[in-house]
Amino acid sequence: MVLAGDSTGTGGRLKRVARYVKDEEAFCMTYGDGVSDVDITALVNFHRSHGKSATLTSVQPVARFGGLGLTGTLIHSFHEKPAEEGGRVNGGFFVLSPKVLDDITDDRQMFEREPIEALVARQEVHAFSHHGFWQPMDTLRDKQYLEELWNSGNAPWRVW
Repeated sequence: MVLAGDSTGTGGRLKRVARYVKDEEAFCMTYGDGVSDVDITALVNFHRSHGKSATLTSVQPVARFGGLGLTGTLIHSFHEKPAEEGGRVNGGFFVLSPKVLDDITDDRQMFEREPIEALVARQEVHAFSHHGFWQPMDTLRDKQYLEELWNSGNAPWRVW
């Protein structure tokens, strides 16, 4: 068990596992606040194929609101919650080389800030594009939606 405390950032929490992964080629990490059907085997194989330090799973979330195409104030198109509305985002599933932990220099650091930005600047991060189910669980609304899927027997992430 790794205890981090309330004031420790995601980087500090990650740094605390260093002694457990130091001899590994790579290890998997997730924030734990997202639900997905990411194919972990494919993710790890992709990571091995490019030979860099980090792989981040990219996802394209469905927009929360309807999208409008405007010319001045004239609406020329309307799309309710279009899937292509937003860009790809960090889906929170990673494969990392233990050496990425060297970029974490402060216990309060957020991994997704300075450490990952430094890795990106050194061209050490590749994106694994996931096109399946992905849903954050950041709000009560998200929680209720995921519980509805589970209770209906139609949870896309349930693969067993």
